[in-house]
Amino acid sequence: MQAGASVALGMSGGVDSAVSAALLLRAGCRVLGVTCRFHDDEASVQAEADAAAVCALLGIPHVVCESAASFERCVVQPFVDAYAQGLTPSPCVSCNACCKMPSLLEAASEHGCDNVATGHYARIARLTRNGRFVVKTALDARKDQSYMLSLLSQEQLSRLVLPLGAMTKTDVRLIAADLGLHVAEKPESQDNCFVEGDYRDFLRERGVRDEPGDIVDRTGAVLGRHGGLANYTVGQRKGIGIAAEEPYYVVEKRAGTGQLVVGFAEDTLIRAVRVRAMNWQAFESLDEPCGAMVKLRYRSRAVPCIMEPEGSGGVRIELRSPQPTTAPGQYAVLYEGDTVLGGGMIEEVEQA
Repeated sequence: MQAGASVALGMSGGVDSAVSAALLLRAGCRVLGVTCRFHDDEASVQAEADAAAVCALLGIPHVVCESAASFERCVVQPFVDAYAQGLTPSPCVSCNACCKMPSLLEAASEHGCDNVATGHYARIARLTRNGRFVVKTALDARKDQSYMLSLLSQEQLSRLVLPLGAMTKTDVRLIAADLGLHVAEKPESQDNCFVEGDYRDFLRERGVRDEPGDIVDRTGAVLGRHGGLANYTVGQRKGIGIAAEEPYYVVEKRAGTGQLVVGFAEDTLIRAVRVRAMNWQAFESLDEPCGAMVKLRYRSRAVPCIMEPEGSGGVRIELRSPQPTTAPGQYAVLYEGDTVLGGGMIEEVEQA
Protein backbone atom coordinates (compact mmCIF):
# COMPACT_ATOMS: atom_id res chain seq x y z
CA MET A 1 0.00 0.00 0.00
CA GLN A 2 1.24 3.46 -0.87
CA ALA A 3 2.09 6.02 1.78
CA GLY A 4 -0.70 8.50 2.18
CA ALA A 5 -3.49 5.98 1.60
CA SER A 6 -6.45 6.35 3.91
CA VAL A 7 -7.51 3.23 5.82
CA ALA A 8 -10.58 2.47 7.94
CA LEU A 9 -9.27 -0.02 10.51
CA GLY A 10 -11.62 -2.26 12.44
CA MET A 11 -10.72 -1.83 16.12
CA SER A 12 -12.09 -4.36 18.57
CA GLY A 13 -10.32 -2.94 21.60
CA GLY A 14 -7.72 -5.72 21.54
CA VAL A 15 -3.98 -5.77 21.02
CA ASP A 16 -4.08 -7.03 17.42
CA SER A 17 -6.07 -4.12 16.00
CA ALA A 18 -4.13 -1.65 18.18
CA VAL A 19 -0.79 -2.77 16.75
CA SER A 20 -2.29 -2.86 13.25
CA ALA A 21 -3.05 0.83 13.67
CA ALA A 22 0.52 1.55 14.72
CA LEU A 23 1.96 -0.39 11.77
CA LEU A 24 -0.28 1.43 9.29
CA LEU A 25 0.86 4.76 10.72
CA ARG A 26 4.49 3.69 10.38
CA ALA A 27 3.79 2.91 6.71
CA GLY A 28 2.59 6.49 6.20
CA CYS A 29 -1.13 5.76 6.01
CA ARG A 30 -3.90 7.97 7.29
CA VAL A 31 -5.83 5.78 9.72
CA LEU A 32 -9.39 5.96 10.98
CA GLY A 33 -10.22 3.67 13.89
CA VAL A 34 -13.66 2.08 13.48
CA THR A 35 -15.32 0.10 16.26
CA CYS A 36 -18.41 -1.80 15.14
CA ARG A 37 -21.02 -2.00 17.89
CA PHE A 38 -22.58 -5.42 17.40
CA HIS A 39 -24.38 -5.65 20.74
CA ASP A 40 -24.81 -3.62 23.91
CA ASP A 41 -23.23 -5.26 26.93
CA GLU A 42 -20.48 -4.57 29.43
CA ALA A 43 -17.80 -6.21 27.27
CA SER A 44 -18.76 -4.08 24.25
CA VAL A 45 -18.65 -0.88 26.29
CA GLN A 46 -15.16 -1.80 27.54
CA ALA A 47 -14.01 -2.69 24.03
CA GLU A 48 -15.13 0.70 22.71
CA ALA A 49 -13.35 2.46 25.57
CA ASP A 50 -10.14 0.50 24.96
CA ALA A 51 -10.24 1.25 21.23
CA ALA A 52 -10.86 4.93 21.86
CA ALA A 53 -7.93 5.09 24.31
CA VAL A 54 -5.58 3.46 21.79
CA CYS A 55 -6.67 5.88 19.07
CA ALA A 56 -6.14 8.84 21.41
CA LEU A 57 -2.63 7.67 22.27
CA LEU A 58 -1.74 7.13 18.60
CA GLY A 59 -3.34 10.42 17.57
CA ILE A 60 -5.88 9.03 15.11
CA PRO A 61 -9.64 9.66 14.92
CA HIS A 62 -12.04 7.04 16.25
CA VAL A 63 -15.68 6.42 15.33
CA VAL A 64 -18.27 3.90 16.48
CA CYS A 65 -20.36 2.19 13.78
CA GLU A 66 -23.79 0.99 14.89
CA SER A 67 -24.05 -2.55 13.49
CA ALA A 68 -26.33 -4.34 15.98
CA ALA A 69 -29.22 -4.82 13.56
CA SER A 70 -26.95 -6.28 10.88
CA PHE A 71 -25.25 -8.55 13.44
CA GLU A 72 -28.59 -9.86 14.66
CA ARG A 73 -29.84 -10.50 11.12
CA CYS A 74 -26.64 -11.95 9.62
CA VAL A 75 -25.04 -13.75 12.56
CA VAL A 76 -27.15 -14.31 15.68
CA GLN A 77 -30.45 -15.42 14.15
CA PRO A 78 -28.78 -17.74 11.60
CA PHE A 79 -26.81 -19.26 14.51
CA VAL A 80 -30.06 -19.98 16.37
CA ASP A 81 -31.84 -21.25 13.25
CA ALA A 82 -28.93 -23.56 12.40
CA TYR A 83 -29.01 -25.27 15.78
CA ALA A 84 -32.80 -25.61 15.52
CA GLN A 85 -32.25 -27.43 12.21
CA GLY A 86 -29.74 -29.87 13.68
CA LEU A 87 -26.62 -28.11 12.35
CA THR A 88 -23.49 -27.01 14.23
CA PRO A 89 -22.77 -23.48 12.97
CA SER A 90 -19.47 -21.59 12.87
CA PRO A 91 -20.71 -17.99 13.12
CA CYS A 92 -17.36 -16.18 13.00
CA VAL A 93 -16.71 -17.25 9.39
CA SER A 94 -19.97 -15.87 8.05
CA CYS A 95 -19.71 -12.79 10.29
CA ASN A 96 -16.52 -11.63 8.62
CA ALA A 97 -18.04 -11.72 5.14
CA CYS A 98 -21.64 -10.77 5.90
CA CYS A 99 -21.35 -8.31 8.79
CA LYS A 100 -17.88 -7.08 9.74
CA MET A 101 -16.57 -6.34 6.26
CA PRO A 102 -19.77 -4.67 5.03
CA SER A 103 -19.83 -2.51 8.17
CA LEU A 104 -16.18 -1.51 7.69
CA LEU A 105 -16.65 -0.77 4.00
CA GLU A 106 -19.68 1.36 4.77
CA ALA A 107 -17.68 3.34 7.33
CA ALA A 108 -14.82 3.70 4.83
CA SER A 109 -17.15 5.10 2.19
CA GLU A 110 -18.80 7.45 4.67
CA HIS A 111 -15.44 8.87 5.79
CA GLY A 112 -13.67 8.86 2.43
CA CYS A 113 -11.19 6.05 3.10
CA ASP A 114 -9.56 4.12 0.26
CA ASN A 115 -9.07 0.82 2.07
CA VAL A 116 -10.15 -1.16 5.11
CA ALA A 117 -7.98 -3.18 7.47
CA THR A 118 -8.36 -5.69 10.29
CA GLY A 119 -6.07 -7.38 12.79
CA HIS A 120 -6.48 -10.88 11.33
CA TYR A 121 -3.40 -13.07 11.02
CA ALA A 122 -3.44 -13.74 7.27
CA ARG A 123 -2.24 -12.13 4.04
CA ILE A 124 -3.88 -10.77 0.90
CA ALA A 125 -2.37 -11.38 -2.54
CA ARG A 126 -3.34 -10.93 -6.19
CA LEU A 127 -2.75 -13.86 -8.52
CA THR A 128 -0.68 -13.09 -11.60
CA ARG A 129 -2.43 -15.71 -13.75
CA ASN A 130 -5.92 -14.19 -13.55
CA GLY A 131 -5.74 -11.05 -11.41
CA ARG A 132 -8.01 -12.44 -8.70
CA PHE A 133 -7.54 -11.55 -5.05
CA VAL A 134 -6.98 -14.36 -2.54
CA VAL A 135 -6.31 -14.90 1.13
CA LYS A 136 -3.01 -16.54 2.02
CA THR A 137 -2.04 -18.15 5.29
CA ALA A 138 -0.19 -16.17 7.95
CA LEU A 139 3.52 -16.77 8.27
CA ASP A 140 2.87 -17.82 11.89
CA ALA A 141 0.96 -21.08 11.41
CA ARG A 142 -0.12 -21.13 15.06
CA LYS A 143 -2.11 -17.91 14.62
CA ASP A 144 -3.26 -18.38 11.03
CA GLN A 145 -6.83 -17.09 10.47
CA SER A 146 -7.11 -17.57 6.71
CA TYR A 147 -9.93 -20.09 7.31
CA MET A 148 -12.00 -17.29 8.85
CA LEU A 149 -11.67 -15.12 5.74
CA SER A 150 -12.56 -17.78 3.15
CA LEU A 151 -16.00 -16.30 2.37
CA LEU A 152 -14.75 -12.83 1.49
CA SER A 153 -15.68 -11.64 -1.99
CA GLN A 154 -13.39 -10.18 -4.65
CA GLU A 155 -14.69 -6.68 -3.94
CA GLN A 156 -13.99 -7.07 -0.22
CA LEU A 157 -10.53 -8.56 -0.76
CA SER A 158 -9.55 -5.85 -3.23
CA ARG A 159 -9.82 -3.22 -0.49
CA LEU A 160 -8.60 -5.22 2.50
CA VAL A 161 -5.23 -4.74 4.20
CA LEU A 162 -3.91 -7.18 6.83
CA PRO A 163 -0.90 -5.67 8.65
CA LEU A 164 -0.24 -8.70 10.89
CA GLY A 165 0.13 -11.41 8.23
CA ALA A 166 3.91 -11.66 8.64
CA MET A 167 4.00 -11.31 12.44
CA THR A 168 3.77 -13.53 15.49
CA LYS A 169 1.60 -12.83 18.49
CA THR A 170 4.73 -12.37 20.58
CA ASP A 171 5.94 -9.70 18.18
CA VAL A 172 2.60 -7.94 18.38
CA ARG A 173 2.56 -7.86 22.17
CA LEU A 174 6.16 -6.55 22.26
CA ILE A 175 5.29 -3.71 19.89
CA ALA A 176 2.24 -2.86 21.99
CA ALA A 177 4.35 -2.81 25.16
CA ASP A 178 7.01 -0.60 23.52
CA LEU A 179 4.30 1.86 22.50
CA GLY A 180 2.88 1.91 26.02
CA LEU A 181 -0.51 0.57 24.91
CA HIS A 182 -2.58 -0.56 27.89
CA VAL A 183 -4.02 -3.45 25.83
CA ALA A 184 -0.58 -5.07 25.39
CA GLU A 185 -1.47 -8.02 27.65
CA LYS A 186 -5.23 -8.05 27.07
CA PRO A 187 -6.50 -11.67 26.82
CA GLU A 188 -7.73 -13.17 23.56
CA SER A 189 -11.39 -12.60 22.77
CA GLN A 190 -13.78 -15.56 22.77
CA ASP A 191 -15.04 -17.07 19.51
CA ASN A 192 -18.78 -16.59 19.99
CA CYS A 193 -18.77 -13.04 21.26
CA PHE A 194 -22.55 -12.95 21.69
CA VAL A 195 -22.82 -16.07 23.87
CA GLU A 196 -21.94 -15.77 27.54
CA GLY A 197 -21.67 -19.10 29.32
CA ASP A 198 -23.30 -22.25 27.93
CA TYR A 199 -24.55 -21.86 24.35
CA ARG A 200 -27.45 -24.19 25.17
CA ASP A 201 -28.83 -21.71 27.69
CA PHE A 202 -28.59 -19.02 25.02
CA LEU A 203 -30.51 -21.18 22.55
CA ARG A 204 -33.27 -21.79 25.09
CA GLU A 205 -33.54 -18.05 25.72
CA ARG A 206 -33.94 -17.58 21.96
CA GLY A 207 -36.78 -20.08 21.74
CA VAL A 208 -35.02 -23.30 20.68
CA ARG A 209 -36.97 -25.97 22.53
CA ASP A 210 -35.47 -29.18 23.90
CA GLU A 211 -37.41 -31.84 21.99
CA PRO A 212 -36.60 -35.30 23.40
CA GLY A 213 -35.99 -38.13 20.95
CA ASP A 214 -34.41 -41.51 20.46
CA ILE A 215 -30.71 -42.26 20.59
CA VAL A 216 -30.06 -44.87 17.90
CA ASP A 217 -27.08 -46.71 16.47
CA ARG A 218 -26.17 -46.87 12.77
CA THR A 219 -28.61 -49.78 12.26
CA GLY A 220 -31.51 -47.85 13.77
CA ALA A 221 -31.64 -49.80 17.04
CA VAL A 222 -32.88 -47.63 19.90
CA LEU A 223 -30.29 -47.32 22.70
CA GLY A 224 -31.85 -44.63 24.84
CA ARG A 225 -33.37 -41.15 24.89
CA HIS A 226 -31.87 -37.69 24.52
CA GLY A 227 -33.10 -34.33 25.80
CA GLY A 228 -32.80 -32.31 22.59
CA LEU A 229 -30.54 -32.38 19.52
CA ALA A 230 -29.21 -28.88 20.15
CA ASN A 231 -27.51 -30.20 23.30
CA TYR A 232 -25.15 -32.39 21.27
CA THR A 233 -22.35 -31.90 18.75
CA VAL A 234 -21.22 -34.30 16.05
CA GLY A 235 -18.03 -35.98 17.27
CA GLN A 236 -18.98 -35.58 20.94
CA ARG A 237 -17.97 -38.48 23.20
CA LYS A 238 -18.75 -37.45 26.77
CA GLY A 239 -22.17 -36.66 28.17
CA ILE A 240 -24.22 -38.85 25.81
CA GLY A 241 -25.65 -40.83 28.69
CA ILE A 242 -25.27 -44.39 27.40
CA ALA A 243 -23.17 -46.87 29.30
CA ALA A 244 -21.10 -49.26 27.19
CA GLU A 245 -17.80 -51.13 27.34
CA GLU A 246 -16.60 -49.06 24.35
CA PRO A 247 -17.42 -45.33 24.33
CA TYR A 248 -20.08 -44.01 21.99
CA TYR A 249 -19.66 -40.92 19.83
CA VAL A 250 -22.28 -38.70 18.22
CA VAL A 251 -22.07 -39.34 14.47
CA GLU A 252 -25.23 -37.66 13.17
CA LYS A 253 -28.17 -35.48 14.21
CA ARG A 254 -31.36 -36.17 12.26
CA ALA A 255 -33.55 -33.11 12.64
CA GLY A 256 -36.35 -34.64 10.57
CA THR A 257 -36.88 -37.60 12.89
CA GLY A 258 -35.38 -36.15 16.06
CA GLN A 259 -32.92 -39.05 16.27
CA LEU A 260 -29.42 -38.76 17.70
CA VAL A 261 -27.21 -41.30 15.93
CA VAL A 262 -24.24 -42.68 17.84
CA GLY A 263 -21.48 -45.11 17.01
CA PHE A 264 -18.07 -46.31 18.05
CA ALA A 265 -14.77 -44.70 17.09
CA GLU A 266 -14.63 -46.38 13.68
CA ASP A 267 -18.09 -45.00 12.90
CA THR A 268 -16.89 -41.41 13.26
CA LEU A 269 -14.71 -41.50 10.13
CA ILE A 270 -15.94 -39.83 6.95
CA ARG A 271 -14.81 -40.12 3.33
CA ALA A 272 -16.34 -36.98 1.77
CA VAL A 273 -18.34 -33.81 2.36
CA ARG A 274 -20.65 -31.80 0.12
CA VAL A 275 -20.85 -28.03 -0.13
CA ARG A 276 -23.66 -26.61 -2.27
CA ALA A 277 -22.69 -22.92 -2.18
CA MET A 278 -18.96 -22.35 -2.62
CA ASN A 279 -17.27 -18.98 -2.49
CA TRP A 280 -14.30 -19.30 -4.83
CA GLN A 281 -11.45 -16.84 -4.43
CA ALA A 282 -8.66 -18.21 -6.67
CA PHE A 283 -10.94 -18.77 -9.68
CA GLU A 284 -14.52 -18.08 -10.74
CA SER A 285 -15.71 -21.69 -10.77
CA LEU A 286 -14.47 -25.26 -10.55
CA ASP A 287 -14.72 -26.88 -13.99
CA GLU A 288 -13.09 -30.27 -13.45
CA PRO A 289 -11.92 -32.48 -10.58
CA CYS A 290 -8.53 -31.59 -9.14
CA GLY A 291 -6.47 -32.10 -6.04
CA ALA A 292 -6.25 -29.72 -3.10
CA MET A 293 -5.95 -29.59 0.66
CA VAL A 294 -8.98 -29.06 2.88
CA LYS A 295 -9.63 -27.97 6.44
CA LEU A 296 -12.94 -29.25 7.79
CA ARG A 297 -12.82 -27.19 10.99
CA TYR A 298 -11.00 -24.02 11.98
CA ARG A 299 -8.57 -25.77 14.36
CA SER A 300 -8.09 -28.91 12.26
CA ARG A 301 -5.09 -29.53 10.03
CA ALA A 302 -5.43 -29.44 6.25
CA VAL A 303 -5.63 -32.88 4.62
CA PRO A 304 -5.36 -34.00 0.96
CA CYS A 305 -8.58 -34.23 -1.04
CA ILE A 306 -10.10 -34.28 -4.52
CA MET A 307 -12.62 -31.54 -5.22
CA GLU A 308 -15.27 -32.48 -7.77
CA PRO A 309 -17.71 -29.94 -9.29
CA GLU A 310 -21.43 -30.65 -8.91
CA GLY A 311 -24.54 -28.98 -10.22
CA SER A 312 -25.50 -25.40 -9.35
CA GLY A 313 -21.97 -24.48 -8.26
CA GLY A 314 -21.64 -27.08 -5.54
CA VAL A 315 -18.65 -29.27 -4.86
CA ARG A 316 -18.05 -32.75 -3.48
CA ILE A 317 -14.81 -32.98 -1.53
CA GLU A 318 -13.49 -36.54 -1.40
CA LEU A 319 -10.85 -37.12 1.24
CA ARG A 320 -7.74 -39.03 0.22
CA SER A 321 -8.01 -40.98 3.47
CA PRO A 322 -10.85 -41.23 6.00
CA GLN A 323 -10.91 -38.41 8.54
CA PRO A 324 -12.66 -37.77 11.88
CA THR A 325 -16.17 -36.56 11.26
CA THR A 326 -17.17 -32.94 11.05
CA ALA A 327 -20.63 -31.45 11.48
CA PRO A 328 -22.92 -30.01 8.82
CA GLY A 329 -22.86 -26.27 9.46
CA GLN A 330 -19.07 -26.12 9.73
CA TYR A 331 -17.01 -24.82 6.80
CA ALA A 332 -14.81 -26.65 4.33
CA VAL A 333 -11.94 -24.39 3.23
CA LEU A 334 -9.80 -25.51 0.31
CA TYR A 335 -6.12 -24.64 -0.09
CA GLU A 336 -3.38 -24.93 -2.66
CA GLY A 337 -0.17 -24.50 -0.72
CA ASP A 338 -0.59 -21.30 1.31
CA THR A 339 -3.40 -19.96 -0.87
CA VAL A 340 -7.11 -20.19 -0.10
CA LEU A 341 -8.96 -21.51 -3.14
CA GLY A 342 -12.41 -21.05 -1.62
CA GLY A 343 -14.74 -22.06 1.15
CA GLY A 344 -18.33 -22.97 1.86
CA MET A 345 -20.65 -24.44 4.47
CA ILE A 346 -20.77 -28.22 4.73
CA GLU A 347 -24.30 -29.48 4.15
CA GLU A 348 -23.72 -33.22 4.00
CA VAL A 349 -21.10 -35.74 5.10
CA GLU A 350 -20.48 -39.24 3.74
CA GLN A 351 -19.46 -41.90 6.21
CA ALA A 352 -16.37 -43.96 5.45
